Amino acid sequence: MKKKRAIKQTRGVILATTFVLAIAFAVAFLSASVITTMRDAADSIDANRSANAVQAAVSSIKKKLGATVRDNAVWDDAYTAVSSPEADEWIYDNWGSTSEDYPLYDGAIVLDATGAQIKAYLKGEEFDAISAFGPDFVRRAIEASGNRGSDPLINFYPFSGRVMMLATMAIQPFADQPDNGGYKSLTFFKELTPEYVAAISEDFQIEGLALGDTPQPGYLIRALHGTDGQAIGYLNWPEQRPGSSVYEQVKPRLAMLVGLFVLFLLVVVSFSAMELRKERAAAAKASHDASHDYLTGLLNRVGLIRAIREAPEGSSVVHLIDLDGFKAVNDTWGHAVGDALIRLVAEKLATVHPDVVAAARLGGDEFAVIQQGSASPVEFGDRIVRSLAEPFDIDGRTVEVGASVGFAAKTADLPELEIIRRADMALYRAKEDGRGQVVAFDDQLDKEREELAFAENRLKTAIEQDEIKIVFQPLIAATDGEINGVEALARWVPPTGTVSPEVFIPLAEKSGLIEALTRKILLGSIRTVSCWQSLELSVNVSPIQLCNPNFAGEVKKMLAEEGFDANRLILEVTEGVLISKPDRARRSIDALRAVGVRFAMDDFGTGHASIGTLRQFGFDKVKIDRSLMSSNNGEVLKATIHLASALDLPVTAEGIETEEQARTAREAGCQSLQGHLCGKPMTVEQLRDRLTPDARPGRIA
Repeated sequence: MKKKRAIKQTRGVILATTFVLAIAFAVAFLSASVITTMRDAADSIDANRSANAVQAAVSSIKKKLGATVRDNAVWDDAYTAVSSPEADEWIYDNWGSTSEDYPLYDGAIVLDATGAQIKAYLKGEEFDAISAFGPDFVRRAIEASGNRGSDPLINFYPFSGRVMMLATMAIQPFADQPDNGGYKSLTFFKELTPEYVAAISEDFQIEGLALGDTPQPGYLIRALHGTDGQAIGYLNWPEQRPGSSVYEQVKPRLAMLVGLFVLFLLVVVSFSAMELRKERAAAAKASHDASHDYLTGLLNRVGLIRAIREAPEGSSVVHLIDLDGFKAVNDTWGHAVGDALIRLVAEKLATVHPDVVAAARLGGDEFAVIQQGSASPVEFGDRIVRSLAEPFDIDGRTVEVGASVGFAAKTADLPELEIIRRADMALYRAKEDGRGQVVAFDDQLDKEREELAFAENRLKTAIEQDEIKIVFQPLIAATDGEINGVEALARWVPPTGTVSPEVFIPLAEKSGLIEALTRKILLGSIRTVSCWQSLELSVNVSPIQLCNPNFAGEVKKMLAEEGFDANRLILEVTEGVLISKPDRARRSIDALRAVGVRFAMDDFGTGHASIGTLRQFGFDKVKIDRSLMSSNNGEVLKATIHLASALDLPVTAEGIETEEQARTAREAGCQSLQGHLCGKPMTVEQLRDRLTPDARPGRIA
């Protein structure tokens, strides 16, 4: 009995021991499983975090290089310079020499629209970029040059065993301008050197980040792909494996110190909570960056739309502000001063009035402000104009700009983008009306825009279908009344009635049709008068066209193709273009005068043209404005003509309507006369009859 009881007790102890051991093993197994899972999770979190950091680093260096090439490609001076005779020197001075020791890029490449290399520099030295980077680079450069306004194309390329990051964009003007046959492309490239990668590693806290030709075993990797999708390099960095490190530390003590196991769990939970806080902070920063301007800290377009959506109806007004004269600041002082000015303007707009509830920068020199309060929107806008008219002090420089303002009120039935469009329409009108204007949106602006669009389309059709005809007004010698030249004039007589040149010429300039119109008039008049070898041909040139860098080349090509003597062609220009854009005008004038084309200053005596202006631009003749002829002020007329005569410039008097005016002009010293007395604008048939040897009805005694 005792033996059986002892066996039963032993069996019970064994069973209990086994049960306890089983529970102990189960607890140990489950604990080990939980710990292992937590260890692997911590390792994975850190690996994902570091992978995301590497991805962010790659995106950041791409964005930085893209921003650098955009700042240099969207630049009026660059757009003009790369097509000028001094292009090679300019490219080297501005980009080539800079690449020798510049942190943002190691080289610069300029290709034309066909992909041919113009200039390429690596560390300040010229090299063959096309051979170095291959045909795919050329293809992408051609693609970029044909897509003005798009984002830069950014890719990685292999280069002599190294990895280069290239950003390519069309070299284009800042303001809208007609496309004249494709743009040249600008490429900046940066080598991913060990030092550069080490700097990225430090900036983004990625310990041990390095660039290699192959994946490094046991390391985390991110492949850098070329344009063909193949990997050309690998970013390798070691896994930190924080979970495994902690596990190795606590493993020897797990059996004896359960408390340390619990503490470990708390540490892991705390670590996870800390990572969660970091992720939330990163998400909040990303959200802020997505809705705010990086330069000023103001809202961007996305943030403005959100602010308009949240603003109350009835009391909210959106003001759009465009700086007047900002481009001149950039051109004169450089982009650094321009950026400083933008920041100062942003600070001033945010506090310009107590009714400001939100301020935004929409890009370039365009801003927006949301007004809520009882102040009149017009008074509010005037406050902005006055505030921004005050001089800014930037590093000892006194910088002055102005502002134009357009505004629209928020109402219940208008979406946010429509409110912005309306304010933009009002701003457009304010800029048209002159600097320092404040304009409110009204429905008439939309109506006028529709009417303008219709008129522009009608004018375009008229040019394409030869509705605009050329007439010729004679210029006669003051001494004997003989016709010595004609001025080509455009006339538009549609079925609906005659349209004055004072209407359709400004319309053509505003709509970008002036080049097509002038080209048609110039070519048609050259072909018409080419048979009369003794006649000079005068044609008015728009200031917009004279400032086009391609204009001189087009005229020279036209003269060559038509076999027209360049010395017979006189291009008439007004002084306004010489004052507003003298450098561009001078380049076109010099290029055409080199082949024999002559230039006349039109409307002389009505503006601010000085002796210096006449000498600087080398005019061949001047035309006295008709207002001087009809003013009956002989002394002013004589003084004006004597000024031109002192510079040995022939003078043509316009607006000769009477014999008395003709006599006055002759006595004052004019060499040529033009006006209805000398001959009204006439068709080519009428001109031919006038030039017939047996018929001289246009001679003036």
